[in-house]
Amino acid sequence: MTEKTAARPATRRGPYAKTAQRRAEIVASATAVFAARGYRGGSLREIAKQLGLSLTSVVHHFPSKSALLVAVLETADSASIDSFESDSRGKGVAYAVLRYVRRNLERQEMLRLLALMAAEASAPDHPAHEWFRDRYERVVTAFTIAVRRDQDLGRISNRRNPELIAAALVAMWDGLQLQWLIDPRRDLFAGISAGLEDLLGDPAVGDRRPIG
Repeated sequence: MTEKTAARPATRRGPYAKTAQRRAEIVASATAVFAARGYRGGSLREIAKQLGLSLTSVVHHFPSKSALLVAVLETADSASIDSFESDSRGKGVAYAVLRYVRRNLERQEMLRLLALMAAEASAPDHPAHEWFRDRYERVVTAFTIAVRRDQDLGRISNRRNPELIAAALVAMWDGLQLQWLIDPRRDLFAGISAGLEDLLGDPAVGDRRPIG
């Protein structure tokens, strides 16, 4: 293999890397615009202007504002459910939730965007309505599996329907998180810890609090 041949893969990768970088820049700009103005108040033209791009350049990467919104939401929701499932299998649902909460404490702006978009998307005609509906279904399903596993293993004492416990847990989490976004002086971690103990029963949290 010659030196010229060896260099070809890197050359081919160049445009893809630039495309990925540009898409990331557009998503970051859209995140700021949507967080400030909401989906309906933000525009592709404003996003393009922030980046010094033409509207055509933005549309080349994201053919519609709704497609860009989904990319923004996927990025904001990037604390994957996969890590929750791994943590909950190993140490239980309470540990997994609190570890997730600790990570979220460092991404306040992303959480604010998700909260704002969730409120807007409650309208059935909103382009993110289906995305949020599917997201809540995935999250409640993952929590239901984790709660049922903890019940079977004797990690928690609440023996009620695991799906109802999971739905209540998600609602508690969302509510306390929204209160914290409005007033960061609130102790989100302590509030969710207490809520977990009430919802799951002993030993729900105990020595399972993650330290980082």
